[in-house]
Amino acid sequence: MSVRTTRLDNGVRVVTAEMGHVETAALGVWVKAGARDERTDQHGLSHLLEHMAFKGTSRRNAREIAETIESVGGDLNAATSHETTAYYARILKDDMPLALDILSDILRDSQFDADELKREQHVIVQEIGAALDDPDDLVHDLLQEAAFGDQPIGRPILGTTETVNAQSPESLRAYLGEHYRAPGMIVGAAGAVDHDAMVEMAARLFGDFQADPGEQTSQARYTGGERRAERDLSEANLLFAFRAPAFVDDDFYAARIAASVVGGGMSSRLFQRVREERGLCYAIYAFNWAFSDVGLFGVSAATGPDDLEELIDVTTRELALAIDDIDDTEVARARAQLKAGLLMSLESCAVRAEQIARQSLFLDRVVEMDELISRIDAVDTAQVKHILARMVFDTPPTLAAVGPVEKLETAADLQERLRSAARRAA
Repeated sequence: MSVRTTRLDNGVRVVTAEMGHVETAALGVWVKAGARDERTDQHGLSHLLEHMAFKGTSRRNAREIAETIESVGGDLNAATSHETTAYYARILKDDMPLALDILSDILRDSQFDADELKREQHVIVQEIGAALDDPDDLVHDLLQEAAFGDQPIGRPILGTTETVNAQSPESLRAYLGEHYRAPGMIVGAAGAVDHDAMVEMAARLFGDFQADPGEQTSQARYTGGERRAERDLSEANLLFAFRAPAFVDDDFYAARIAASVVGGGMSSRLFQRVREERGLCYAIYAFNWAFSDVGLFGVSAATGPDDLEELIDVTTRELALAIDDIDDTEVARARAQLKAGLLMSLESCAVRAEQIARQSLFLDRVVEMDELISRIDAVDTAQVKHILARMVFDTPPTLAAVGPVEKLETAADLQERLRSAARRAA
């Protein structure tokens, strides 16, 4: 797999990964701007802008944008996260010029028609309502808020009804001009791609974006805390988490492996103890979410109110035991799972394109596959124990819960449970 990078004169980077024996390609534009770059009065604007980019340019209306790409069998989509906004297409290799032209068109010449905006604001308000009605969506938003408090990275990506409806065509244009700057943009592609041709097209289509990088994102501050929403549900949806390494940190892969050992599959400790031996819930897993400057390690589960205390007791005990007695066999299995998942996912052009774009944005380089594998293989049992202990005990916990949770203990109680379990395990 051949990866090449070229930086245009204005700072836009063109990054491609040629994948042999495929006839398709995934390409897109990744922008280093997302929900955490918004001011309070702009909450939800990154996501609204992503929606509005497809609503018409001076050359194509919304229907024509969709029909043009679908007429050649391709598809066009976008996604907003806390740190990035991505606009991407999947197409046959001969249709890459068309796809890149459409992406350029919607980013350079979106009209932000007032009537279209009003309709799309109504659509997003429905999306916000659906997220509030979904316990799984809501508990994740509450966790983010509890972990980071009153910071942009702690706010839901969708925004609120009030902040979304307050936006105007002028605020969309201002935000695009402020944050869609060349140094924070990646034109990326993977699959049946010709790098030199991509560079030529990108220079013509994206070469006039502003070269000034603009204002930098503020550093995230993990605070820890708790949020809960009492709902009349059959199950309590529970997340608790701790500060973890960032995507760019040396300990990132050790944290990933720790999460896999603790709750990364059917053979993991939490699945075996909580699900298989006790039958306390249908699903339980550990997660490791990484942003560019901070991360979250934690556990997700849902159970009935009568089993909630026992689930927390077993889970905290397993976390404490893991810090003390993770063995080489578990770490080897977690390394194998991580490598296999990585290699399998990268057989997808879309996943590969997203990976090289993210690495280019936040590491300023593409990490070759051999280096990734060697970094995973270099993680040993001692490192996993060390990073797990550091995550669980060096910062206050974060707790989020939705459902019949009126009797749920506090985050401080959870921390004391962990310390007591650690003392017993020692």
